[in-house]
Amino acid sequence: MLEAPSILFFAAGLAVLAAAILPKLLLRMPLSMPMVFLGSGILAFALLPDLPDPDPVKYADFTMHLTEVCVIISLMGAGLALDRPFKWRGWSTTWRLLGIVMPVSIVVMTMLGLWVLGLGLAAALLLGAAISPTDPVLASEVQVGKPADTETDPDEDEVRFALTSEAGLNDGLAFPFVYLAIAISLAGVTPEAIGQWAALDLVWRMTAGVLLGFVIGKVLSRIFFSAPVRSFRLSEHSEGFVALAATFLAYGATEMIEGYGFVAVFVCALTIRASERHHAYHQVLHSYVEQLERLMTIVILVLLGGAIARGVLDGIGWAELLVALLFLLLVRPVAGWLGLLRGKTGPRERLAISYFGIRGIGSLFYVAYALSHGKFDGDERTLWAVVALIVALSVVIHGATTAPLMDRLDKLRVTKARKKHGDESRAPHTAV
Repeated sequence: MLEAPSILFFAAGLAVLAAAILPKLLLRMPLSMPMVFLGSGILAFALLPDLPDPDPVKYADFTMHLTEVCVIISLMGAGLALDRPFKWRGWSTTWRLLGIVMPVSIVVMTMLGLWVLGLGLAAALLLGAAISPTDPVLASEVQVGKPADTETDPDEDEVRFALTSEAGLNDGLAFPFVYLAIAISLAGVTPEAIGQWAALDLVWRMTAGVLLGFVIGKVLSRIFFSAPVRSFRLSEHSEGFVALAATFLAYGATEMIEGYGFVAVFVCALTIRASERHHAYHQVLHSYVEQLERLMTIVILVLLGGAIARGVLDGIGWAELLVALLFLLLVRPVAGWLGLLRGKTGPRERLAISYFGIRGIGSLFYVAYALSHGKFDGDERTLWAVVALIVALSVVIHGATTAPLMDRLDKLRVTKARKKHGDESRAPHTAV
């Protein structure tokens, strides 16, 4: 007899099996794993009415914590994967994306929310803050691969590095704007509210996140690689699950003192990686995190597809669709192109980085978090509808174009490197 629990177990097994197979099958196809699971969720919840309704408004706390865990695991993976040492000049593309592109995107989206969607100031600002950061989860297809144990990782070109480092940092850097939206929703635009926001949410939380992430990363690095007693060195045992311990320790400790846990997790990962940059243990840690992230992504995308099938987009009209497409195809690409001008990227790289500002799980978390802590009277359903639409469109649009565009970019980069060096070996990054 077909009952909901048995259907769920069967579907879960099928989904996990597909998660292992699909990335290899879809490697160079105009189709991505997120597209498959989002579509599967829509189909399953549309055809099986006995399945529970995955309403993000009704189950706000569950939605918030599920997306929260997925994001912090992804941030740990992104930090461990980066081979490039943390230097101001070497990360110049990242600073442009964080300091220019993201704030411009937030401002423009806030204006669109006010003028086109008719949202209040707090809701419009929340919308801008939620969808402006590049997602560390769904952007994995345009990020660097596993950690390399050599001096130069051929996969860490400027496009992949920029999108990985941006995704790792901007989720934390967008949080002050989310808190500002919450403050406005509770107290309005007052000097007291803005002053408290600047002192607590902007200065203290960010400082605490960076410092505590660095300290915890240093302590864990010593345990991993250089504990006085050799049997205590976790790198000797190849235990990948301790990456989860690092993630939760950094996040939990920082949140306990009201810092930005997202920032702490990424900084902790960078610190662990920097301590023994070429140790093979980083690959073990990253592999475990990557697999766990993939499983959680499947669950969230299937549930998002279910929410779409059950009506989370019911309030969407032409105005909402126009705003979503404008942001994905015009606002982020133009802001990215202008913000990266006169930088170290070539025109093709600049276009790719600007275009692949992927929205995803982090956006869902921000909306769930803000709606649980603020008062956005009357705008909750609209916010969920617009954000779900933008995430779904990003999954489809970016998912369909990622493989062909990145494959083309890689071929151009390799061809240029071969011409420059006159041999068949892949060269370090060359601007294209």
